[in-house]
Amino acid sequence: MITKTACGLDCYDACSILVEEGKFPKIKGNVNHPTGNGALCALLNKHIFEIPRIEKPRVDGKEVSMAEAMEAVADAFKEKKSLLWRGSGNFAVMQEITNLFMEKIHGSLTKGSLCDGAGDAGIELGRGVNRSLSPGQIAKADTVVVWGRNVTVTNAHIMPFLEGKKIVVIDPVRTAIAKKADLHLQIQPRTDYYLAIMLARFIFMEDSEDVAWMDEFAPEYEDFYDYTREHRIKAILAYIGVDLGDMGEMLEYLRDQKVVFLVGNGVQKYSVGSYALHAIDSLAATLGLFGKEGCGVSYLANSKLGMKNPFEVKCNRVPKATTNFSEFDTVLVQGGNPAESMPDSNRVQKELEDVKNLIYFGLYENVTSKMARIVIPAKNFFEKEDVRLSYGHQYVEKMNKVLDSDIGISEYDFTKTLFDVFGFEGLASEEHYINTWLEQCQKEGEQYISPAYQEVPYAKGFGEDEEDEFEFIEEYEDDFVNTKRFRKHRKESKNKPKDETFWLLSPKSAKSLNTQFKRDNKVQIHPEEGYSEGERVAIRSEHGKYDFIIKLNEDIRPGCIVITSNTSGVNYLTPSILSEEGENACYQEVKVRIDRVEE
Repeated sequence: MITKTACGLDCYDACSILVEEGKFPKIKGNVNHPTGNGALCALLNKHIFEIPRIEKPRVDGKEVSMAEAMEAVADAFKEKKSLLWRGSGNFAVMQEITNLFMEKIHGSLTKGSLCDGAGDAGIELGRGVNRSLSPGQIAKADTVVVWGRNVTVTNAHIMPFLEGKKIVVIDPVRTAIAKKADLHLQIQPRTDYYLAIMLARFIFMEDSEDVAWMDEFAPEYEDFYDYTREHRIKAILAYIGVDLGDMGEMLEYLRDQKVVFLVGNGVQKYSVGSYALHAIDSLAATLGLFGKEGCGVSYLANSKLGMKNPFEVKCNRVPKATTNFSEFDTVLVQGGNPAESMPDSNRVQKELEDVKNLIYFGLYENVTSKMARIVIPAKNFFEKEDVRLSYGHQYVEKMNKVLDSDIGISEYDFTKTLFDVFGFEGLASEEHYINTWLEQCQKEGEQYISPAYQEVPYAKGFGEDEEDEFEFIEEYEDDFVNTKRFRKHRKESKNKPKDETFWLLSPKSAKSLNTQFKRDNKVQIHPEEGYSEGERVAIRSEHGKYDFIIKLNEDIRPGCIVITSNTSGVNYLTPSILSEEGENACYQEVKVRIDRVEE
């Protein structure tokens, strides 16, 4: 017998999965799904089953029954101040049901994001709402610009939709897709805003802007042109790491074309991340790329747009990326590993040590689980009912229970147990909540589709009601490089000694999702920087230091290092700060130094 479910891992693709029952169940991709091609990534095909799970609950280091462990959890939540810190180890909707319990006990939740909040905020500043651009529209483009997004690693199922397109890649790293691209701009990190503004300025200068579209949907474009003219061309192009020839070649792929920008998290992992997305959107608006077939900007869309969330509650909220755990008596960590995945690991681990009752509710052992007083093993997404929304396409999947297991407890049963112990009322059945999500969807045959889906998004206008105009970016405040002081910055830089610091880039790995699954210990660097393959080095920033092993990689832009997000110790280097908009973590807002380690 074959049963259909979907992948709950944090990924654009949200794959539909077919499971063949038996003593050793077999899984494969659903070839009949609109975005599937029958293939599944290594995380599903291999790692999710080979990594040992936590099988027994623990309290104070001793294995206990689930009933005893849940009794300890209930006692912990009788303390005065409690916090739920949820990661994205499972991205399905039922993970949020624990919110209902936190509301009952007047506990705290988090706000903001570790991942994409700055970019989302930038999009909302221009468009009002962040709508999904369907793969079908991407397939109709003439040119696809892959901007700070390593699609072969993070979004592999988009590849068939890119066949036959002119491909431009903007990335400090020569990724697999960059090696196949028609043009690769290997820009300096943190300069995406400037590149977008410069491109928009050149488009205005050569009269390539779409005046008719802007007159109707973005009438403040003359003010935007004036804004772009405040940016000094020569100095800024030098700072980005491109020249006039590069700009001219780039414009060849944008003029009179159906263009889609595939923008990734890489452009917005900075304090100024919202400006980067707002600038890219403003560039797209200058070209009139919204509301037309085969055009648009695709980022991580708001998958809940148009839906009423039954788990939305009124609770005190603290910033997720800079949570001060020591302020709470009890902290429930659900589906996450903040001790390693949050920025500034030194600070985070010290504060977690001060929590009286640290509860870990998840699948795998990690630094957080080993610090926890109470450990509750969870069900994986094959072992429970759920619903999967997608931030990469419009399709919604019912996740059916396809495997039986004696290990762990589901989020629904965890919440129900606590409701029962505390005598709370108001919790509906699991089936009710799942149906609540599915009944809000459109249907196309047997396929569920997001209620906010539009075949051609923004065709009527912007905002929730599609009656607003597009708002161009009009300011950029950045203490790191202030546009108004750019001339001074460039003159001073000529007399400075060689910069011995490196930009830290922390992209995803094909072997993991952040700290989940396979770990690494490598730092990738260009050979011309003078280090040897396999050499042990200490990487340090003002926030901390950690030892890594050198891996030489000619694809890395000089002046940069790459430490993938699955690498142990990377977040000892990253800053505990929030983006200016979106309350997002700023993993790449740091430059580091390298010290050789005596063997």
